[in-house]
Amino acid sequence: MRRGQLADYFEGVGVKRLSAVDAELKTSNQHEVGTTRKMRDDFLGEDHQKKFDAVYVWLGEDQDGITAEGWATHYDARLNKPRAAEWRLYYPSNPVTEAMKAGDTLFLAKDRHGLLWFIVAPEGSTSEQQLFWLFGLRPEGQSFVSREFTDAEPELDFAARYILDELGVEFEEPESDKLDSIIEKFGTTFPTTAVFSQLARLTLPEVRAEDDPDAALVAWLDHEEALFRRLERRVVAERLEQGFVTAEGTDVDGFISFSLGVQNRRKSRMGHSLENHIAATLDAFDIAYVRGAITEHNHKPDFLFPSLAVYQAAADGDAGLTMLGAKSTCKDRWRQVLAEASKIPRKHLLTLEPGITEPQTAQMEASNLQLVVPNAIQATYTTMQQGWLWSVSTFITHVRRNQPSS
Repeated sequence: MRRGQLADYFEGVGVKRLSAVDAELKTSNQHEVGTTRKMRDDFLGEDHQKKFDAVYVWLGEDQDGITAEGWATHYDARLNKPRAAEWRLYYPSNPVTEAMKAGDTLFLAKDRHGLLWFIVAPEGSTSEQQLFWLFGLRPEGQSFVSREFTDAEPELDFAARYILDELGVEFEEPESDKLDSIIEKFGTTFPTTAVFSQLARLTLPEVRAEDDPDAALVAWLDHEEALFRRLERRVVAERLEQGFVTAEGTDVDGFISFSLGVQNRRKSRMGHSLENHIAATLDAFDIAYVRGAITEHNHKPDFLFPSLAVYQAAADGDAGLTMLGAKSTCKDRWRQVLAEASKIPRKHLLTLEPGITEPQTAQMEASNLQLVVPNAIQATYTTMQQGWLWSVSTFITHVRRNQPSS
């Protein structure tokens, strides 16, 4: 099934490091940045005073991001003057532009519907590294570096779709209608995540964890995500058709509650899905483990090896013990794992997050935590980091070596 390309979503993108002038709040409460000839040729055009609908996104490192809807105007500041044209993008103050500062990176992209995306990532952040990798651009000098997207782009892999989802880009597989026969039995009701995860594995019979645990884990997650989004569109469409109207008038509270429910379901489902497919991978290798066992101070490591009974009887630092945390997104939450299973000094954490920065992974290593990342996602990390990261296969080899003899 075709998975889509960046060209399906964006016409082009430009990236630059914001200067103090770019990020400074002007006395008129407006801002502007200069654009380049290539950006105008590729996706902005040269329509003077062109007003774009725009979405502004600020991506924090550990805290939640900020999104604001608005507009931006592209204009020639030297129109009808003897000097050469000077094109600028003029935009109003909003929570995103108020949060950005000199040194942050601006990604300016136009999507296929003509919407302008004004995305700001703090300098040195994981979000910045992810977007460098996704768009294939890094800032150089004081002006924008840009590129146009064509159908020669590679298909979007799991990591690329992960980043697009973090941005808030709504996407659906180009051939997602092929999934309808799989989810038909659910109608417009969501099954439990355990049922959905099992369905994803059953409908990919050619994928075997025994052959390649890294590829299998990502393939199962990818397939389940596609199934979920297809069913979600059906559920949301039906609810929207019903409308949000009560005897008292428009049901604003009902709409907000439904919208929040959609977002919360998306966030919580991925974490549970990841744990389900990790468990299936471990089962494929007959590895002994327990999920969610309660250890000291009421902590619950996601996976404890080989069992709670063995853990409780073991001495601190027993080499036969292993724990594995599972977090689809790390951010600063990786530190939570450090307090779990205190008898095990070196922790392991499996994540799906692409391109975590070198300073962050250095902190993990200094905290005696080993990051486990599926091979397909490791390409978003630096060469130095890839030498330190463990794959799912490496982790399985480790716990199999420590399995009690039968």
